[in-house]
Amino acid sequence: MFGKGECPKKAIAQGFVSAYNGDMDEKKFIREQIKEKPINKKKIIEKVCTCALCAVVFALVAGVVFAFVEPRMEQLLANKSNPSQTETDTESKETETQTESETEQVVSTEPVTFTLEDYQTLQKELYQIGMVANKSIVTVTGVESDTDWFQNAYERTNQGSGIILKDTGTSYQILTERKNLASADKISVTFIDDSVAEATLLGVDGNTGLAVLSVDKQLLEETTKNRVVEATLGNSSIVSNGEMVIALGSPLGTNYSILVGNITSRNNKISTKDCNYTIFTTDIVANKDGSGVLINTHGEVVGIVMQDIAGKHDETTLTAVSVNELSSIFDLLSAGKPVPYLGLEVSTVTDTIQKKYDIPKGVFVKDVALDSPGMLGGIQNGDIITSVNRVEVNDADHYSSELLDCEVGQKIKVIVERQNGTDYQKVTLEIEVGTK
Repeated sequence: MFGKGECPKKAIAQGFVSAYNGDMDEKKFIREQIKEKPINKKKIIEKVCTCALCAVVFALVAGVVFAFVEPRMEQLLANKSNPSQTETDTESKETETQTESETEQVVSTEPVTFTLEDYQTLQKELYQIGMVANKSIVTVTGVESDTDWFQNAYERTNQGSGIILKDTGTSYQILTERKNLASADKISVTFIDDSVAEATLLGVDGNTGLAVLSVDKQLLEETTKNRVVEATLGNSSIVSNGEMVIALGSPLGTNYSILVGNITSRNNKISTKDCNYTIFTTDIVANKDGSGVLINTHGEVVGIVMQDIAGKHDETTLTAVSVNELSSIFDLLSAGKPVPYLGLEVSTVTDTIQKKYDIPKGVFVKDVALDSPGMLGGIQNGDIITSVNRVEVNDADHYSSELLDCEVGQKIKVIVERQNGTDYQKVTLEIEVGTK
């Protein structure tokens, strides 16, 4: 049990010493005082805040659930208390669904037929639209006095249709064509009730051949003023091929005619000096002296009949110019202002043309009228206009609108790119705006 040389007595003595020391330690432990752990205020505040936040979240969730469930519980209770109403609603919905399906079935199975009576009804409706719009149509007569070889006085007349463009309150402004006036010494206007009044000329555009007259309303009886109306101008940009239109005026020489047809093309452009216009071709029969307007099925004017501008190949069918593109001309002539004129026939240099022929972007000058302001200012055939009156222009329409914003007699700067060998050279010209 004991190691070599180890004394049993010594081991016993050590045991007593250890036991004594243990007793002493225990007594010391008993005599020690236990101190309380200090309070952590930060943790207490965090716990209180957490509890408050949980309470708020719980209240919000409870409110949302209550708001969502409460109406449905009321509806459920109401349905239980009144089951007959629920059954009625269900039967009503089933009946409506059945009716809709039956309607769809009828539409899809029954063929639609168009009889001669239906065609006649349609024609009558179109003519009725024309009859209402005819209240804004007038007959314009230009009277020219002259003498023959024997010094006998006589009068020569030119006659055509016009349209009441605007009622100013004191006068009627009437749009017509210059060919109806010729070199008239006196102009008279006949209204739909056959009353006649003298008119004065407000302005003429020598480029398009349009003219605006004015008739003083004091020259007319109240019955006439109650019958005639101002024309309503429509949006000609939305006119499409195949659309049904009505021709009013005198397309065949007889005024107050009503002819019905369709737009056969709206993609053609006609070039006049300083402007390109969209023309509407139709299948309506006309002659070269025809005049008047085209209206849509709402009775709105969408085109001005201008047979002279159409070309010889369209003399037998009615041709009209888009009314949207003539609105600036109307405004100038109605105000008694001359229409600005440079005398240039132009076209747009498109991106395709620019890349193909390696030329600058702008407005290409195809022709310059003899003795026109453009020719006197130095513009040449083949020039490419890039700026008018310090405004950059990229296409023919922009060129036309900028020119119409100028005043006759005003000197403007026109910048052109002119070919010089294989290159183009910028040239700045000063041109005085004229009128035709």
